[in-house]
Amino acid sequence: MNDKIKLAEAVRTACLEAALRAYEDAGISGLCEEGRWECAVQAIKGVDLAALVKLTDESADRNA
Repeated sequence: MNDKIKLAEAVRTACLEAALRAYEDAGISGLCEEGRWECAVQAIKGVDLAALVKLTDESADRNA
């Protein structure tokens, strides 16, 4: 699998995990559906893309 696909999959996974975690945490905190959704969107916006790129680059270097 090429590096661009690996990076894209890492970004998708990180976004999904962040959104689901934030949505659940917001629900536990008692937020309404709209509030939970807003927390999920903010979590996606907060995903550290630079860290994902670095992690993917390091993985590619190890496999080279």
